[in-house]
Amino acid sequence: MTTDARHLLEVNNLWVEFGRQTVLRNISFDVEPGETVAVIGESGCGKTVLLKNLIGLIHPTRGGIRFDGYDIRTLSEEKIVELRRRYGFVFQQAALFDSMTIEQNLLFPLVQHTTQSHDEMMSVVKRLLDEVGLSHNILSKKPAELSGGMRKRVGIARALTLSPEIVLYDEPTTGLDPIMTDVINRLMLQMAIEHSITSIIVTHDMSTVRHVADRVIMLYPHGRLGRDEPQILYDGPAHKIEESTDPRILDFIQGDGSARLKEDSEISEKESES
Repeated sequence: MTTDARHLLEVNNLWVEFGRQTVLRNISFDVEPGETVAVIGESGCGKTVLLKNLIGLIHPTRGGIRFDGYDIRTLSEEKIVELRRRYGFVFQQAALFDSMTIEQNLLFPLVQHTTQSHDEMMSVVKRLLDEVGLSHNILSKKPAELSGGMRKRVGIARALTLSPEIVLYDEPTTGLDPIMTDVINRLMLQMAIEHSITSIIVTHDMSTVRHVADRVIMLYPHGRLGRDEPQILYDGPAHKIEESTDPRILDFIQGDGSARLKEDSEISEKESES
């Protein structure tokens, strides 16, 4: 599947509503091949919903998404499955199969989607373990026997088994200590460079933004926006986001909740008065 599409990924006027609740409003952006984009914003702003739309797990209420020129909404289920083989997905908690060994977890995509021999598949599995810095000795272990950081690295290895063109990361450093966070950040950067992968990383972690991302898109919760305000507060180079003069952006990247606490207190007072 190849086309003359200008961008690898195009999000056009995307709206997502669940009943009367609007989660994403009029979101538009393009992603170039090889680009690493961090999507940031506080909890509830629609970051994970956006990721699920990008891979066709959720369909937009309005607007659309094109991958390599293909409109995801118009594809048959068979074509969607074919398209997803070009994606890798690293879930927030790694999402490994608890009842399977690490070997079985890593073999799963290869068994499902390729006709390689067992030896060929094991060669891929061992190479990827080497790339994420894990011993082959863990192949016989279950996910529960590994640390959180090791499970995350297995999740990254599994996402790469089918040699994807684009990898989506959902909060890849959540729950990790600073050292392991740096390990995962380095791995994401290394994988993007060595495999020429396009990466979209949903994260709260500004260390990931500073060390890994080329570009940052910051979303703001729809319920806190004015009627005509855009939901994307920032879309630009990672190294320039701290130059923003928008207090909402600065509060987020500095982890300053004082304005939000004051705002919530004022709302609470108004509600009690009424």
